[in-house]
Amino acid sequence: MAQSNDDIPRLQERFSNLKAEIGKVLVGQDAMVHRLLLALLCNGHVLLEGVPGLAKTLVVRTLGACIDASFSRVQFTPDMLPGDVTGTQIYNPREGSYSIKRGPIFAHLVLADEINRAPAKVQAALLEAMQERQVTLGAETLALPDPFLVLATQNPIEQEGTYPLPEAQLDRFLMKLLLRYPSRDEEVKILDRMAGATPEPRPSQVLTPADILQARDLCRGIFVDDKLKRYVVELVAATREPSGKLASLRSLIENGASVRASINLVKVAKAHALLAGRSYISPHDVKTVAPDVLRHRLVLSYEAEAENKSADDLIAQILDNVEVP
Repeated sequence: MAQSNDDIPRLQERFSNLKAEIGKVLVGQDAMVHRLLLALLCNGHVLLEGVPGLAKTLVVRTLGACIDASFSRVQFTPDMLPGDVTGTQIYNPREGSYSIKRGPIFAHLVLADEINRAPAKVQAALLEAMQERQVTLGAETLALPDPFLVLATQNPIEQEGTYPLPEAQLDRFLMKLLLRYPSRDEEVKILDRMAGATPEPRPSQVLTPADILQARDLCRGIFVDDKLKRYVVELVAATREPSGKLASLRSLIENGASVRASINLVKVAKAHALLAGRSYISPHDVKTVAPDVLRHRLVLSYEAEAENKSADDLIAQILDNVEVP
């Protein structure tokens, strides 16, 4: 632990530099940028949701420019095929053999832009890649690079031409982040930066894949007390079988969070503690990241929709009523 404590300030400095480079391009959205750094530490995928024009694509592209790693962008459309994402086998008639043409999924950072505009069969093509970090093409199974992160953007499902993501795919995202409109002061800064006379700033590369893998090793060593493990389990269990003060949620939640939610909640809490300069997690870490880890894993009932209740509303109620160790 002493060695980890010596390494933590150096890691904080590296990730502060990364955040500063992103800040050269992006105005505001500090919470979103911080969550993306947590995802890097946790080796988890992120789903960004917001209306068009909130810099979802810009922040992911900028993150890719700040890391010395391969980056690819996939624009999802209704007429896409699975092979457009994963790649395909090509038959060579002269040699009578097949060769593999790798798709854009074979990169360290993959921007899946407007992922919910593609049909279900294309979304399903991502399942193996996101969970197993591999792609199967015909008889061959190909490993994806490490680190490998899918950073997907989507428009709200109420918008025209969108398809809701299946629950199995949503559960593979470490976090779902909701983007809000910038403040008026931030929007003025955006105008100065993006519509001014000076050229748009370009970020510098400040991290390598080796740096990220080293940081992940440090993150795994963050201490978690048994009481906090029990607290995480109780939070997630409250989404499945609410009781006591939370009994009113039974009619509002059709399906609760899976075991993967408990695992990811601990992982993200560790990363949050690490970037805060601590070698242990606290209840504050868990409560801070819980909405981002849980909101996309709850399937709400029609009654919840009728009462205009969101997943965030129910998660806040759970956090207020589950006893903190």
